[in-house]
Amino acid sequence: MTYRLWYWPDLQGRGEFIRLPLEAAGIAYEDCARDAGAEALVADMKARTGRTPFAPPYLEADGITIAQVANILLYLGERHDLAPSALADRLWINQLQLTIADLVAEVHNVHHPVDMMAYYDEQASEAARAAAQFRAERLPKFLAHFEAAAGANTGDWLAGDRWSYADTSLFQVVAGLRYMFPRRMAAIEQDYPRLIALHDRVAALPGIAAYLASDRRIAFNEDGIFRHYPELDDDA
Repeated sequence: MTYRLWYWPDLQGRGEFIRLPLEAAGIAYEDCARDAGAEALVADMKARTGRTPFAPPYLEADGITIAQVANILLYLGERHDLAPSALADRLWINQLQLTIADLVAEVHNVHHPVDMMAYYDEQASEAARAAAQFRAERLPKFLAHFEAAAGANTGDWLAGDRWSYADTSLFQVVAGLRYMFPRRMAAIEQDYPRLIALHDRVAALPGIAAYLASDRRIAFNEDGIFRHYPELDDDA
């Protein structure tokens, strides 16, 4: 079976958290809007009735449609052994994924702190204030939590003896933050060695390495969640 993933075609965004474990595990999927365009995604959303997704990404699988990143990953984790078998471990991985969702929401709010539908330039002064608070307070708090999580298991991964979807998600978090705040991340990365080592192990997975080297990996850009505005970055 080939999964049908629906997400915006020109950015990584939340869809990248779905693409990464699919690529790492070699699971076939169709990136529908990459093939058919954003208009096809909009049309598909409008045509749906009943139990509809609120927004992309969403995944068509086994005659059902699954939305919300953590929900999609929970499904893929159980179906394809991308999460540990023990219940406590599966709940822990899902818990981390939900915390990552919290981080992603706060990251987006840095560059859109007033109105998510308005352009960045219309709220740049408020974004500068939000970025300073995020860099100084929220970013270290999240990274410290993920650093502790990376050290909570005796092996190389967050739980069990192989990678899970939460491992690939933390890879994306580090990669995205490095793009968004290169100066700040360079100043504090040494405080989170286990998290950075986890990022590097995920990057070395054969499926991930091939994906990163391919044209399927969309470059970070200023239409996505992790956006680099130099005026929002600093060492502190």
